[in-house]
Amino acid sequence: MATENYKSLDGVTAEDMAALGIAADVADQLYRQMAGIIRRSGAGTPQTWHDISKHLLTPELPFSLHQMMYYGCYKCFGPDPPAWSPDPGSANATNVGRLLVKRGSEFFGTKYVDPISSFSDFQEFSVSNPEVYWKTVLGEMNISFSVPPECILHEGPTYPGGHWLPKACTNPAKNILNPSGERTLDDIALIWRYEGEDELPVNKMTLKELRAEVWHVASAIETLDLEKGSAVAIDMPMDVNSVVIYLAIVLAGYIVVSIADSFASSEISARLKISKAKAIFTQDLIIRGDKRIPLYSRVVDAQSPMAIVIPTGGSNFSTKLRDKDISWHEFLERANASKEIQFVAVEQSVDAFTNILFSSGTTGDPKAIPWTVATPFKAAADGWCHMDIRQGDIVSWPTNLGWMMGPWLVYASLLNGASMALYNGSPLGSGFAKFVQDSKVTMLGVIPSIVRAWKSTNSTANCDWSAIRCFASTGEASNVDEYLWLMGRAQYKPVIEYCGGTEIGGGFVTGSLLQNQSLAAFSTPAMGCSLFILGEDGFPIPSDAPGIGELALGPLMFGASSTLLNADHNDIYFKHMPVWNGKVLRRHGDVFERTSRGYYRAHGRADDTMNLGGIKVSSVEIERICNAVDPGILETAAVGVPPPDGGPERLVVVVVLKDPQPHEPSRDMSNLAATFNSALQKKLNPLFKVSAVVPLPSLPRTATNKVMRRVLRQQLSQSDHSSKL
Repeated sequence: MATENYKSLDGVTAEDMAALGIAADVADQLYRQMAGIIRRSGAGTPQTWHDISKHLLTPELPFSLHQMMYYGCYKCFGPDPPAWSPDPGSANATNVGRLLVKRGSEFFGTKYVDPISSFSDFQEFSVSNPEVYWKTVLGEMNISFSVPPECILHEGPTYPGGHWLPKACTNPAKNILNPSGERTLDDIALIWRYEGEDELPVNKMTLKELRAEVWHVASAIETLDLEKGSAVAIDMPMDVNSVVIYLAIVLAGYIVVSIADSFASSEISARLKISKAKAIFTQDLIIRGDKRIPLYSRVVDAQSPMAIVIPTGGSNFSTKLRDKDISWHEFLERANASKEIQFVAVEQSVDAFTNILFSSGTTGDPKAIPWTVATPFKAAADGWCHMDIRQGDIVSWPTNLGWMMGPWLVYASLLNGASMALYNGSPLGSGFAKFVQDSKVTMLGVIPSIVRAWKSTNSTANCDWSAIRCFASTGEASNVDEYLWLMGRAQYKPVIEYCGGTEIGGGFVTGSLLQNQSLAAFSTPAMGCSLFILGEDGFPIPSDAPGIGELALGPLMFGASSTLLNADHNDIYFKHMPVWNGKVLRRHGDVFERTSRGYYRAHGRADDTMNLGGIKVSSVEIERICNAVDPGILETAAVGVPPPDGGPERLVVVVVLKDPQPHEPSRDMSNLAATFNSALQKKLNPLFKVSAVVPLPSLPRTATNKVMRRVLRQQLSQSDHSSKL
């Protein structure tokens, strides 16, 4: 933490504050407030920072003052200072708090104290007593089954990860659409706005209206005469239409194939082939500001099966459809007779697939990861427990159905009775910030690159984000300064860091509103999850000891994958992993640190999969494209390098040239970087960017000729190459 550049608070003067551009009279008033807080709580305690963040700092004051107060307060504190602390009143009102007030003594006996003091015990209880924990949480979320489970968990040699909810049948979309608990059909389910309509009121859809739309689309899907259990793809932005389509596919007993709308046609084609999709929903164009980005043409180039195509912004298409394709209007007309008529949900075994998502593997092929009927309940439970999502909340998280956080958002919000807020446009500008204000968002999810854009352009200025109760962040490593700035936009509401995986259906390490939250750190394993940091001997270090190493997971995780469509699940997640307390641990592939104060920090991938802007991609995928762009290239190695001040990985490409001659002038690496960027953005993902190109005479290799990218990563991290743009 950059405390060395700041005075401790008892050394800060009114003149220091005025030097930040604050008017002298305002600086005097702020100084007197700070001095009073110091007299009551000291110059460097968590209570000092709590009082300053709640009663002195406002979004309108210069961020440099926020930094002066935070770093000055914690100048002598050491690692992991709390940026936010719970108070008993608000803690007792959370979902977990209310449950522990009601049943804490039943769970823990005389060991129970209160929700804050007993939260860690509750997390351990969720692992050691899965039968009680999951029965309780599924009940709290009002999950209904047409056939109830025989038990919560059956352990046996057939399933290293356990067999969850055996014999149970249900439908997660039906659970969303049916009112339960205190939720009624008149509650708002969806809130949305289109980019460019920032001065218009937000659009709203009740649960009753959403249910009717989903029934209509589900009835229309039945007219396609697909075999039950067929895969149906969605390649669209995450908007009202795609959410309705997603729920309709699940309600009708088909399998959603999630494809990101940014993918090139080759990536779309690969996912369609792996999933054996029989149809695809898409739209003709994506409109972002003045840009009109073709989408249907990419689907056609991917040689997709029958496409149902939505015209963007009206009823007329920008291009002619293939003969086998159907317009959205024609598709809906097929089921007009069934409009408003209840669609009978297809109840399935919890082991049946509902969604196929993709995550890059080190082989270069995307891993096809099926979500079962049970996985949505893991996503929703994480939202219920860790982000405290509940009825009346409004949840927004810029994402896409092609990534796991899209389906996660659907289930974590709607299964918990909250409203989902969707902005159809870029989340980087002031339009999205105003949408957050106008929708009165209570839980705002982010990725660090979005926060960085907001901070650099000050796009949240003059927006009232006071309705936010908490932020959540995932996708990549976050930066302390940027997240201090983010908290300050909403009167210092907490950021719940959230790290997991597509194959887990949610998180394995995160935060809680019942614990102190430190910036860019995780405060707890997720409910139902146990974490192990492997030492140099390959076995877990003591659970209460600080250390760093590859992370392993306890194998019994509700909702986690048990199979892959195009790879051996056991080989990828369990082979060669240590046995601990009689159970083989599950591989995840991240390097994690447990700090001296018990927090967790992520240190990137242990394997050769990178995380670029929240998108996992294998080195092999990038290298395959870079190797082909120039005949003078012998080989390349793509490496994700974390910047020295923290934050998401930067893509550095190491290049070995063919027969470089000593007398020849050196190649212009900036031109080569531009060529790489053009190829990667066209063929892989338009969001990827090469930060630096580094020439080397050869690549470091193992005895078996494997490229040692980890060695390159370490070397580049210690040099200045990764900071070149």
